[in-house]
Amino acid sequence: MKRLVLAAVLFGAVIALGMYASRQRSAPVPLAESPAERGVSSENESSAAPVPSARETLLAKRVEPNAGEPSPRKPVSPDASVIPDPKLVFNQTIESLISPQTSYEQRQGLWKRLSEAGLLDPALAELQHQVAADPHSVGAVTALGEGYYKKAGATDEVREKAMLAMQADQTLEAALNLDPVNWEARFTKAVGMSYWPAELNKGGEVLEQLRMLIQQQESQDQQPQFARTYLRLGEQYEKAGHADYAAQIWQRGASLFPSNPDLRQKVSSAR
Repeated sequence: MKRLVLAAVLFGAVIALGMYASRQRSAPVPLAESPAERGVSSENESSAAPVPSARETLLAKRVEPNAGEPSPRKPVSPDASVIPDPKLVFNQTIESLISPQTSYEQRQGLWKRLSEAGLLDPALAELQHQVAADPHSVGAVTALGEGYYKKAGATDEVREKAMLAMQADQTLEAALNLDPVNWEARFTKAVGMSYWPAELNKGGEVLEQLRMLIQQQESQDQQPQFARTYLRLGEQYEKAGHADYAAQIWQRGASLFPSNPDLRQKVSSAR
């Protein structure tokens, strides 16, 4: 009898355990579990990466349908404003050549770029147009005369070179008639004539122009380009066989422009 009672008790316990296990397996998993509910210790939680819950994952998918996928790269359209207009750049260059605010060194840089770009002829044509429109524009007349010399230096045809040099000299003389103290017009005229053939006997006139220029510039505030006058005048004296005069001019120039390397070299070589 006792055996039957014991068997019944054991059978009831097995059934109860089976029902409990079945309920545990079928229990729904909550959308957000705390570490304690997941059986994770606080020590492991601090070192483990946070795991998003099912609700967070669904919300993320609603907000960003393409989450996890690289966003398509938008095509970059060229900005037309950063592409310079050649015509605009050319016109600005001509304006800078004429402007009295442009320094001598800057103007030489502009002429160099025009020459390298093969734009000397269009530049001369535009300057001729400017002078025709305003013959009293000292800046335009001076720039045109200098442009003729630049073109003469860029051609190998002797006849064309001679004609351009004569045009340059006449145009620069016209600029000096408008403004006798125009430094650039007189300096360009003197330097241009220094390259004329010796049989034309322009040496004396070159010396006269450069001496006149030194007198004018020594009564003005010093400017960097003034050092070139002493350099050129000394070279003309040296070419004429007056080495002592050349050394004196270079020495004076070096005392006024001590940072000029060309004048320092001339003074050193003349000793």
